[in-house]
Amino acid sequence: MLFLVLFGMALPLFAQDSIPHKTPEYYFNEARSLGNQSQTEKALKAIENASIVAEKNGDFKALIDSYHKFASLYLRMNRRSDADFYWDRAKKALTNIEYPYGSAVHQFIAAIGKYKDENPYQAIADLEETRKMSNDRNLLNNILLVEGNIYMGLEKYDVASMNFNSLVVNTDPYEQEYLAMKAYIGLARLNLALEKMDESVADAETALNIATKNNFFNEIIEVNGLLADLYAKMGRYELALANKDNLLNIKDSVFTLDRLKTETKTADQINVNRMNSEIGRLEERNAELSESENRSEIIAILTSAFLTIISLLAVSLYRNNQIKLKTNDLLQIKNNELQTARDAAVQAMEAKTNFLSTVSHELRTPLYAVTGLTHLLLEENPTKNQKEHLKSLKFSGDYLLNFINDILQINKIDADKLEPLNIDFNLKKMLQEVIDSLQQSAKENNTQIILEYDDDIPSHLMSDPLKLSQVFMNLVGNALKFTKNGVVKVKAKLMRTIEEDVTVYFEVEDNGIGISKDQQENIFEGFEQGSKQINREYGGTGLGLTIVKSLLGLFESEIQLESELGQGSSFFFELKLKSKDSLVDDVPFEITKIDYDFKGLHILIVEDNKINQVITKKMLSKKEITSDIANHGKEAVAMAKANSYDAILMDIHMPGISGDQATIEIRKFDNTTPIVALTAISLDDSLEAFYAAGCDDVVTKPFKPEVFYQKIGENIFESKRAKHTAS
Repeated sequence: MLFLVLFGMALPLFAQDSIPHKTPEYYFNEARSLGNQSQTEKALKAIENASIVAEKNGDFKALIDSYHKFASLYLRMNRRSDADFYWDRAKKALTNIEYPYGSAVHQFIAAIGKYKDENPYQAIADLEETRKMSNDRNLLNNILLVEGNIYMGLEKYDVASMNFNSLVVNTDPYEQEYLAMKAYIGLARLNLALEKMDESVADAETALNIATKNNFFNEIIEVNGLLADLYAKMGRYELALANKDNLLNIKDSVFTLDRLKTETKTADQINVNRMNSEIGRLEERNAELSESENRSEIIAILTSAFLTIISLLAVSLYRNNQIKLKTNDLLQIKNNELQTARDAAVQAMEAKTNFLSTVSHELRTPLYAVTGLTHLLLEENPTKNQKEHLKSLKFSGDYLLNFINDILQINKIDADKLEPLNIDFNLKKMLQEVIDSLQQSAKENNTQIILEYDDDIPSHLMSDPLKLSQVFMNLVGNALKFTKNGVVKVKAKLMRTIEEDVTVYFEVEDNGIGISKDQQENIFEGFEQGSKQINREYGGTGLGLTIVKSLLGLFESEIQLESELGQGSSFFFELKLKSKDSLVDDVPFEITKIDYDFKGLHILIVEDNKINQVITKKMLSKKEITSDIANHGKEAVAMAKANSYDAILMDIHMPGISGDQATIEIRKFDNTTPIVALTAISLDDSLEAFYAAGCDDVVTKPFKPEVFYQKIGENIFESKRAKHTAS
């Protein structure tokens, strides 16, 4: 009902001459870009268009997003009352819908409001809560920016510097340049406060270059003013005067004055439209009340007649009320018991999550020793009997690693640690890469994998290719496990296209052993493989299909199954994607392994575990690579500053300075040496955080040796080749 009221308040918007036809996401991206360029009038109109489409389609989440976009933009314009109006509307809407991302953005806007109200510690607390509510990369980057500014105001320069340096190398999908520029401005002001004038000027000039290149209008004004003050303090008055002239020319331009008037008019008009809808609703209510006044005399007569009846019912109602009160007391007791049980369940879930996070990391460390030493021993010409034992040990290590990865993946989804990305990818290429990676398993079972791909599917789509490839790796891998001397078909068919919305039907079909009707009911539950006999014969943990179900749930899709014993199985689902046909096709691409010549390379190993140090150093020496070892992050920073290395292998989880903090410190004086995070990832780890800190790549421990060497080669030789080509 609340949404019907909210929609009623906005209906006059549909009276416009033209109703927009693009998706809300399109207009949100447009508004974000325009807002960052200070084209506030157009940004407001884009958000208004998004809200119109959301209301027309009954898209409650997009409607909430539009309220938040309005609130954020009005906060940026210092129109607090307007921002509060839309923030309150979003708050009411969120009470009627489960929307974690919307709730996180809501909390984020509240934190900005508290920051503007000069309540920095409350703002920081709200930002910490926001970080727990969503894993959206753009939102996390904006949290870093706001936190950096707050810590600047609190004179906590070390923390602020860490936040700003993380954003300088950000990989944000929407605002990479804008966030980097804001980070440079933050660093410029930070270095000014520390009286590091030369560094402050360098950061400010970098910020001005980015702002000028991208037409970030307000920031051009801000940085010119900052540079004028900086140069004046340094006694470089000619440069200070030049920046002052730039500042005055921009501020005094007719374009600026006219734009401010237009922005104010547009903002007011949007608010008038919203307010008019509310006035119309109230007038209708007033008319209803006026009509009821004429009936009051009749109602008075009828009321006297009913009084007698009511008095007779009073005693009965009183007795019923006493019974109701007793019942309510019992219900209250039961509710309290249920609340206690729910709290206990939540605590148990948190304890389980923390346990799995710790165990997954701690198990990976000894597993690294097992798999690493096994690999080294296999290369040292063991006897035939020893070789058999070592292969068995390697198989057991790989099995245990896959098991840990599966459990970690499921619990990341259950703990809302995963959110699908929305990036451009080629679907056919992704499917072919999955099939190619499983060809060895297919050959072992003498099974053929066939891709049936509908060429009408757009070549460029928007979704999360990594998570989709995990879905197909599990489905095709599962089909191959239970199919010998047969065929596994991977099908992709275009179902329908509506503007940019594309629906694709996927199916993985095999002619293997099949699944009975009874077993199909529980096949998607964890650790289920149909029967103990199947488990003994075919192995595995039974978690693959559980992961598929959980991952597809992130895309609001559902896996379905048809199967008969002895006749094979068919797993199928539909997926909604966004089309990007305007993009040019990629050059045909194949993954090729390159044999690199590693001889003569010198690498820094940053690792606190002594056994892991020995294994990594030994694996490098096998390729004639020399290496130094740093036992912790602080030592790594000192050694990187004092020596020249071809690459740095950085462990993340270390006592004292962590690996990502050490990477940030190294990037302050060295932006060229490749840094590869070599770490055992836990439940709480985010790959984006490693890249944001300045890592060029990530290799998870334990790893396959060929992957380890390939990553080192790619990051050292390919980066050198790219620099040589650029020069």
